[in-house]
Amino acid sequence: MDTSVLFTLLLIGLTAGCLSGLVGVGGGVVLVPAFAFFLHYNQHQAQGTSLGILSLPVVALAFFSYYKDCREMGTPIEFKVVMITALAFVVGGFLGSKIALKIDQDMLKKIFAVVLFYTGINLMGWDKLFMKWVKQIFS
Repeated sequence: MDTSVLFTLLLIGLTAGCLSGLVGVGGGVVLVPAFAFFLHYNQHQAQGTSLGILSLPVVALAFFSYYKDCREMGTPIEFKVVMITALAFVVGGFLGSKIALKIDQDMLKKIFAVVLFYTGINLMGWDKLFMKWVKQIFS
């Protein structure tokens, strides 16, 4: 594995970990709003609970399923990639949670909302339409 691949894996892990720690990505789309609405959790409490739920038991079962199926399809999951990125993800998650705990509740809710909003726009493909429209304006 060359240095650029290692750097890329670390960057992916750190970025995903920071977002996970910062806004509870994963179950954050459903769990965080549900905890806030139904259980009246504050933003920090909802995000921390979401991260706790998504820890090892849930992830391990999903990973085992993918590992087994990918191996059978002839496209095995590479453990080097998993381990390097997971290590960086843990560090990023820790850093993201430290940052989140220093941010005011209202600001953290706004950051969370922007991440959800952007994700929705991206999944709908509207981000590409918007960029195409902007390019037409300036060309």
